[in-house]
Amino acid sequence: MNIPKKIKQIRKAKKMSQQEVADKMEMHRVQYTRIETGKAEPTISTLEKIAKALNVEMSDFFKEDDSFDINSKDKTLIEKVRLLEQLDDKNRTSIYTLIDTAINNKKLRDSLSSALNL
Repeated sequence: MNIPKKIKQIRKAKKMSQQEVADKMEMHRVQYTRIETGKAEPTISTLEKIAKALNVEMSDFFKEDDSFDINSKDKTLIEKVRLLEQLDDKNRTSIYTLIDTAINNKKLRDSLSSALNL
């Protein structure tokens, strides 16, 4: 799986420049270029920002084939689950791990917020 290559492929399919993506992310273009060329490894948070800037799901970066839906944010949740079920076990497990992490982070933030407000 080559995430930088996939990011570049999606960006080009969307007919966006590196500068446009970097601007939407509020990131310097040079740093974005380093991510897209594989010279810098993005964090999950950065991948989320890139996905948002490109208006795709972060899961699109993890697909091993060359197919992706550049309008995946427009799909309903049921359609997304159907697409998720088509992934191989390794990719599906990666997505489930990302989802679990996001949910656990939200629960932790909510718990800490409640504790601080007592």
